[in-house]
Amino acid sequence: MKPHVTVHMITSVDGRIRTSRWSPFEGRGEYEKVHDLLDGDAWMCGRVTMSGYARGEPYPAAAETLPRTDHIARRDAPGYAVALDASGKLCWGRDAIDADHLVVVVSEDVSDGHLAGLRRDGVSYVFGGRGAIDFARVLETLNREFGIRRLLVEGGGGINGSLLKAGLVDELSLLLAPAVDGLAGGPALFDYDGAAEDETPKGLRLSLVSSQPREGGVMWLRYRVDRG
Repeated sequence: MKPHVTVHMITSVDGRIRTSRWSPFEGRGEYEKVHDLLDGDAWMCGRVTMSGYARGEPYPAAAETLPRTDHIARRDAPGYAVALDASGKLCWGRDAIDADHLVVVVSEDVSDGHLAGLRRDGVSYVFGGRGAIDFARVLETLNREFGIRRLLVEGGGGINGSLLKAGLVDELSLLLAPAVDGLAGGPALFDYDGAAEDETPKGLRLSLVSSQPREGGVMWLRYRVDRG
């Protein structure tokens, strides 16, 4: 069984997510406030976002070969921060972000030295397959090993798009900011690779659950995502 997956994002009115391009506006703090209201057991981000939390020195090479099996350092945390780092580039120097225990998703290609470093830091890690991450497998592991029932996905368009294409998104929590980007080709709320004739979007139906004005002209929209 997988957790309930909510993609929680803030976008400009044209659906772009590069907030550094937006004009200043009141209400930027609404994102974290709504994050808390969603009451997730865990939150998940990609490597670029999570790099701001990684404080460790590069992990040295390991003298032993470690098995490619999930390593669970803690199961009783009040919350979990899930980092997608398939190639093993982030060195943590910590086992939690605030009170949220760190769980790193890696591929089977990651080095033994990196796995050993994660263990020394007290970090849990789970395998998402070889090469590309198998998100269905990862979600099932998060539920089974850590009891995660509600997962907030706060990644970039690529992560969001991969989950959407795999049919794993249950809900969209969208904060619509009073801002415009407009740059052609900029990162969007959902991005995934595929041919122009890809029909993934035709199999989706978004049902509005609620809408709520927030501070600074921000609008909070919640949609249920149905498939088939």
